[in-house]
Amino acid sequence: MNRSRATDEGYIQFLIGSPRVVSATEAARAQPVRPLAPAHDSFTRLLHRLEPDSATLWAEVGPLIRPAEGVLVIDDSTLDKPRARHIDLVGWHWSGNRHAVVRGINLITALWSDGDRLYPCDYRVYHKEGDGKTKNDHFADLLAAAKGRGLEPRAVLFDGWYASVENLKKVREFGWIFATRFKGNRKVRLDRGEAKALADQPIAATGTVVWLPGYGEVKVFRTVAPNGDATHWATNDLGLDETGRLVFAELSWSIEEYHR
Repeated sequence: MNRSRATDEGYIQFLIGSPRVVSATEAARAQPVRPLAPAHDSFTRLLHRLEPDSATLWAEVGPLIRPAEGVLVIDDSTLDKPRARHIDLVGWHWSGNRHAVVRGINLITALWSDGDRLYPCDYRVYHKEGDGKTKNDHFADLLAAAKGRGLEPRAVLFDGWYASVENLKKVREFGWIFATRFKGNRKVRLDRGEAKALADQPIAATGTVVWLPGYGEVKVFRTVAPNGDATHWATNDLGLDETGRLVFAELSWSIEEYHR
């Protein structure tokens, strides 16, 4: 069998140079003029051979990471595919960018940040029809993979969508700190009082320790925007102060920048 003229490295270089139009036809058109340059069908065959493999990503990124000097940020993003009708991975997903349900591919990413640099270190493609796994299953898999690779983050940061009691316990089982957001209707107990929605509890901007049913003690911070909207950050680090909470909030935003 003849060796393929299209290579994964060549396609990656094309993606770096042309981040908007990424079709096989465009990849072939962008190749330097030379004898036996790869045609579009060569790139098509290459992409069919390359199955998604996060281990390959880790092999590239792992040596660059200092495993105890950073945070692990987990979130998902939807890659819009509005015209796709015959791609198995395409489905209907919520898009935070468009604030609507759209057709696309849902990608769950684990990002390592040391405060200066961002390293995508793991990912999962959400396709429940194919592997039967929920987003929460993938979240647990990403945590387990990070532990297995020797990562010891200062904290695991993630969107409130993943802040179920079960997921919080998974982070705790690995001995890690989490920082996430709770919705205002999340019920907690203050002292020995009745469980009430966070929005109805006297939560301080500097943090208030509350009892989360099914989990235990967490510290919650309330921030209020100029328009009056309140956001509640929660952590299992009961000694975390507002300055530390702000650092985690800024680091958690890094994955939004990465996805864009």
